[in-house]
Amino acid sequence: MWIDYSAWDHIYVSDDEEATSPFVDTPSLFRMRHRSRLEKMAAFQQRGEDLQTNFAECQRLLEETQRRLRYLQDGMKDGEADEEKEAELKKVQSEVEKLKQDEKSFQLLMEDHQREEKKLPWNVDTISKEGFSKSVLNINSSRKQETLQEKVEKHKTFVEKYAKEIKHFGMLRRWDDSQKYLSDHPHLVCEETANYLVVICIDYEIDEKHALMEQIAHQAIVMQFILDLARTLSVDPRGCFRQFFSKIKTADKPYQNAFNHELELLKERICKCARLRMDGAMKELEEEEKQTRLGPGGLDPVEVYESLPKVNQGTHLLPTQSSWTVLNQMASQMRKMKTSMDLVVYRWTHASKLGGAACSLPHKNSRPPLSEKCHKNMLKTPKT
Repeated sequence: MWIDYSAWDHIYVSDDEEATSPFVDTPSLFRMRHRSRLEKMAAFQQRGEDLQTNFAECQRLLEETQRRLRYLQDGMKDGEADEEKEAELKKVQSEVEKLKQDEKSFQLLMEDHQREEKKLPWNVDTISKEGFSKSVLNINSSRKQETLQEKVEKHKTFVEKYAKEIKHFGMLRRWDDSQKYLSDHPHLVCEETANYLVVICIDYEIDEKHALMEQIAHQAIVMQFILDLARTLSVDPRGCFRQFFSKIKTADKPYQNAFNHELELLKERICKCARLRMDGAMKELEEEEKQTRLGPGGLDPVEVYESLPKVNQGTHLLPTQSSWTVLNQMASQMRKMKTSMDLVVYRWTHASKLGGAACSLPHKNSRPPLSEKCHKNMLKTPKT
């Protein structure tokens, strides 16, 4: 294969290496030479552009003349021949021949120009060419902040769609199994999966399924570490989860200790949250029971009874031996008031059991709920 080395015969790289007279302004000389070289390059380039323009114009004229020639030839075939058309036909044919010769001439000139361009010596302006002149700034587009309602709806929709797949991922134990499952289901590598795994852990802890809670918590920390790695690298989590598994399988002791520490902290938070939820459920249940016991005026008989002094708690039912014992220790006026209050409390607590309406608080001048005789007998001191 023949190689043309003429392009490297005289490479003109820089003017700085030439020795000049001390009486000549070297910077001005270099600027003059550089300007002269640029003018020659511009003239040479303009000549090539003119050749291309003339060649294109010649081709356009040739196409128009050939169309006109075909039109005249078709007219001659249809029997419209006369002397004028024959003369015009010959004239057009001669124009076509001339334009074809011009086209060949322009083509030869363009080829000569291209050969000359290849033989031009290199200089500081032509030794390298610009690859591209477009600059692109990779600016992180500001993401729209989602509202709380939008986040809740997004989480709900995601969980409804992929709950079964998330639970399956939560039960995986080996690193390779987790990596393969995420490779087959890359849509699970997101914040919603980590949040739902924590919710499952809390449910298992409430049900006292501690082993399952610890297993799901381990996978929740795996997903959280992947998300943290993605935020650190500023990449999509789906593109870096393999990097996490490669790192955790060959991790040094500090990294493994950090992973285990985060896992233990998550377990503690899950247990605390489960206790709070159970306490809240118990309070709600107690509140519902209290609402069913409320009597007139919004008083709870249990609270009223528990607020009494210990010595007074023996008279809350019908008169018994213990009730008489307590009443004997009270003064007469206090005994009357205490007995009336106990009767009212008794009627409150037993009104719902008997199917009747709860009574209201007695007025100070109202008659006792029982007969006068029964009431007086209750106030008498029993015989010993």
